Amino acid sequence: MRARIFLADDHSLLLDAFSKLLEPEYDIVGTATDGRMMLKMVAKLAPDLVLLDIAMPNLNGFDAGEKLKKILPDVKLVFLTVNEDPDMVNEAFRIGASGYLLKSSAASELFQAIDAVLNSKTYVSPKIAESMSGAFIKNPLAHKVHGDLSLRQREVLQLLAEGNTMKQVAAVLNITPRTVAFHKYQIMETLDVKTNSELIQYAVKHGFVS
Repeated sequence: MRARIFLADDHSLLLDAFSKLLEPEYDIVGTATDGRMMLKMVAKLAPDLVLLDIAMPNLNGFDAGEKLKKILPDVKLVFLTVNEDPDMVNEAFRIGASGYLLKSSAASELFQAIDAVLNSKTYVSPKIAESMSGAFIKNPLAHKVHGDLSLRQREVLQLLAEGNTMKQVAAVLNITPRTVAFHKYQIMETLDVKTNSELIQYAVKHGFVS
């Protein structure tokens, strides 16, 4: 029986290319161009594996993946990204991913990565793995890229960094603007940043926005 795969990336051309590449071997059950769309669709479709980017609008891949693992604990997550930062790899495995693949290596490694993950193994692009000790896979809870921010705070941070007003963030998250303001205050306190510019710089550095 063919494995069922869902693809999520904010670049439609890449989605189309990966779909065509994988279709001969797997059933591509759906695609999405942002994190919230992915979360909603995957929760209904329940694929075996989700291939997703980190930097997606509305909800980044990390937070979308973390939410998804709570809904579908058995779904396999493979991040496909341009980001080579070891901290990002660490974060991916902390939230329950099974694979981390560089887009620059996808042509030669994609099938190998998917097959490994479907067989309950982990996969990291060799280009990254060579520079890491591997300890992050053994103890993925040892480090958290985003410090002590809650999942809701990370959602608020991303939406603000994408240029949304507090009122727009409130509408997306179905909370009040006052609650958004409270979250923003807590985020700035936790991250020890004083200005909106520093907050945006943090969001860009840590993959919330590209």
